[in-house]
Amino acid sequence: MSTAVITPIRPNVRSGAPAALRPTVVDAAAAAHPSSARPSGRIRLTRRGRVVFTTLAAAPLIAVAAWFGLGGGSAIASSSSSSATFDYVTVEYGDSLWTIAGSIAPEADPRDVIADVMSLNQLETSTVVPGQRIALPERYTAS
Repeated sequence: MSTAVITPIRPNVRSGAPAALRPTVVDAAAAAHPSSARPSGRIRLTRRGRVVFTTLAAAPLIAVAAWFGLGGGSAIASSSSSSATFDYVTVEYGDSLWTIAGSIAPEADPRDVIADVMSLNQLETSTVVPGQRIALPERYTAS
């Protein structure tokens, strides 16, 4: 059983307004426990709560990304040396990669041969100079 407390409204002395004569009704249980007067149906997160919740949710993702980024896919070096051997061509005066490609692989498309030679020798441009040694891809030298 709930009891009600009636409190009169006091007049506003500063403004000189007349006092309201209607009383206010306050539930005694709600006055004793103000938090129980709130409806409890939704949980509201504060800013700090959202930050903590987001951090906890993102922590596993950050850990997995760090695992793969720092050492999950590392390469292993071995002490054995490569057994690849290449045939070389020394560029003569007037030679270009086009003429070299035509001489080492006449049946292939010269553009493909030039691309393979540039990739193997790590050339940025197709310009060559006399005296330069160029390694030839193995598939064009095996005859």
